[in-house]
Amino acid sequence: MKDRNETIIEAIIKMADALCPDSLALIGVYGSVATGDEHEKSDLDLLILIHDEKGQVLADGFIIDDVDIGYDLYCTSWDMLEKDAQCDHAHLSKLLDSKIVYCKDKSALERLDEIRRKAAELLASDRRYEKADNAYSDAKKLLAEVYLAQSLSKARSYAGAAIELIENAVMLHNGQYFRKGTKRALDELKQLGLPFDLETSILAVIQAETVEQIRARLTEVFVLTEGYLQVPKKKELPSAENLRGTYEEIYSNWKNKMAEAAGRDDVYSSFMNLLSLQWMFYEIAECIAVDGFEIMDKFNPKNLEENVDVFHQALNKYLAEYEKVGIRPKHFESITEFAEDYNKEISEEI
Repeated sequence: MKDRNETIIEAIIKMADALCPDSLALIGVYGSVATGDEHEKSDLDLLILIHDEKGQVLADGFIIDDVDIGYDLYCTSWDMLEKDAQCDHAHLSKLLDSKIVYCKDKSALERLDEIRRKAAELLASDRRYEKADNAYSDAKKLLAEVYLAQSLSKARSYAGAAIELIENAVMLHNGQYFRKGTKRALDELKQLGLPFDLETSILAVIQAETVEQIRARLTEVFVLTEGYLQVPKKKELPSAENLRGTYEEIYSNWKNKMAEAAGRDDVYSSFMNLLSLQWMFYEIAECIAVDGFEIMDKFNPKNLEENVDVFHQALNKYLAEYEKVGIRPKHFESITEFAEDYNKEISEEI
């Protein structure tokens, strides 16, 4: 096996010298051959790093009949390595672990080391949580596709893609990456010491026999990982500065609209107005440590006057948050009184 691999590497170098002498930067070995996990049918994973498109002549795919092994010689550009270093996925072994077996110019090694440094720094920083969140968000989109799928093949395919993204998210969340390929992915996840059995849950999805089972078991994987992958955000304490104006905004946007919707028996408007208020509460609570406001569970499509009451109760509860920080909404008897108060500053300036 070693002789066979050396023959392939030597053939690549020989072709580069003949057809594109300035294109080949270096060759690295990664995957099972580099980790010692290879078997008699292992192929050869190579980082064939090229400077320019001329180097694509080195790419090839072939099968060696006497050993029945297929090979894919794939060329990688510097731009592709830079993109990998952004850690949008956790399959970074080619970038970070390749053992360099050929290098034409020392400057290529220096450039590779710099890209590796950037990737390692990102994995060690809080930016990894953003990358994990992005992967997890993409997985959620695939969960929707699983629920929309009408065939077992489609459901399995989307579920498998979702699982891969969840695996990536979990690794990135921990500042880690997959070093040993797909066949060792579950082993590497287990080594993280997660507070739940992700391996069993993933295998349950893979072993599901119906679309309904796939949906249910994949949902269980999301339930397991959702809380784990959330990074608590540091919130500001409530203050006059960060709350001022929000009560008035709520009052202005939806108070009269809620009553109007009830008066017209407009269930859609009643729902959407209350929903808008709910999302404003979520946005405020995401950044500011205010009491939680959950109101959509109280929405009643059969009695819209009850929804008006729900709105008023939420508004009064939020007023208490205002008063805690020493501010009260501005009230005026008339528009004239408002205008006089509003223009006070002009008078004071003059």
